[in-house]
Amino acid sequence: MSLIQRRVFLGRTTRGLGALALSHLLNPKLSAAETPKGAVKLHHTPKIKRVIWLCMAGGPSHLETFDYRPKLAEMDGKPMPESFTKGQPIAQLQGQQLKCLAPQYKFQKFGKSGQEMCELFPHLGEVADDICIVRSLHTEAINHDPAHTFINTGTTISGRPSMGSWITYGLGSETKDLPGFVVLTSQGRGGQNQPISSRQWHSGFLPSQFQGVNLRSKGDPVLYLSSPAGVSRDQQRDAVSAIQNLNTLHNGVVDDPEIATRIKQYEMAFQMQASVPGLMDLAKEDKKTLDLYGTKGSDGTFAANCLLARRLAERGVRFIQLYHRDWDHHGGIKNDIKLKIEEVDRPLMALIRDLKDKGLFDSTLVVWGGEFGRTPMSQGGSGRDHHMKGFSMWLAGGGIKGGLTYGSTDDLGYNAVEDVVSVHDLHATMLHLLGINHERFTVKFQGLDAKLSGVEPARVVKEILV
Repeated sequence: MSLIQRRVFLGRTTRGLGALALSHLLNPKLSAAETPKGAVKLHHTPKIKRVIWLCMAGGPSHLETFDYRPKLAEMDGKPMPESFTKGQPIAQLQGQQLKCLAPQYKFQKFGKSGQEMCELFPHLGEVADDICIVRSLHTEAINHDPAHTFINTGTTISGRPSMGSWITYGLGSETKDLPGFVVLTSQGRGGQNQPISSRQWHSGFLPSQFQGVNLRSKGDPVLYLSSPAGVSRDQQRDAVSAIQNLNTLHNGVVDDPEIATRIKQYEMAFQMQASVPGLMDLAKEDKKTLDLYGTKGSDGTFAANCLLARRLAERGVRFIQLYHRDWDHHGGIKNDIKLKIEEVDRPLMALIRDLKDKGLFDSTLVVWGGEFGRTPMSQGGSGRDHHMKGFSMWLAGGGIKGGLTYGSTDDLGYNAVEDVVSVHDLHATMLHLLGINHERFTVKFQGLDAKLSGVEPARVVKEILV
């Protein structure tokens, strides 16, 4: 009797054909062993090679960052008009008297383009002409975990591939000694410390080799990265090679995609033992660069992680995701958001300037934002609740029109009303810049053509593109 039963054979054959078709469609920059013979070019000429996604976990208030609403300031302390809120989903303000809360800081114009941003962003204001502010985002989830899941995977259903996994699956990586998808996390002052789940960078139903690798800021960047005491690199190479040979023999019999993944990951882990320590050692950066970012070195801050993002981009990593936590301001927003902006203002400017200096800006897409925004109504008199109907993000880099403000919320910052952009539109635009037609980038899963940009129609936001 064959070791592979009919059902297993058919299931694995289907998966193999799906992966082959996708690779053929997208022509990823993979090794010769992974690239199918006769692979074609991308759907169109890409504008960028990589993405740096700066996720402000907790939901930064658009009303204290990039979307000033003078009418909201006029209505400070007055009842929120019922015409805005009646029948609308509200996270934690159910049954409470809803009162308007004015923007807590002044806004000013920056750059030749006159980009209007909160006065707490003087450093980011120095590169205002390089960024495109989108003020008309909306999402489909009003609480943190499902909203993170939606903006990362295009669905609120847990277990689907993250955008970083989709992109590395489709395009591969330009590095052989680092993962194609890397995640860095940081935590600062102010706000509530919302948890971040590793599900947000998981590969879902795609092969597990495409999930994100979370590099830690203290101790070994990756657990068990260091060899045991007394084991040389040559000995480690012998052990890895022996294990690889055994896995290859077994895979020749059972043809299991996860065994193929394990073979690749053993080799990647061996390569990372040499590459990651050098990557994480910021002492090799000159004082001018460290001062630009506002970091003293490998201290786990957002500033240090922004510098690491540039180093990862230099080394060919395809998708780099930075999570900076504590943007959940249900109370004390005036004090706490000031602390948060102080932590990110200089590093954001530094990342853009450094990418330019290194010749990487035009081939990189930088995205800044959270999972949703905050309510125009006050919570507890000094905070804001979760808000999904309108919020802001900004983009910069290859293919993006710098110095542009796109879209708008209404007078009180409640609903996105002009040039509305969905999360799926954002994903479609990101894929477009990478040379991928989002409608054709699909993988069969449970009988459906699954894709990052979702089931409902999504559009490429061409108005913000060069």
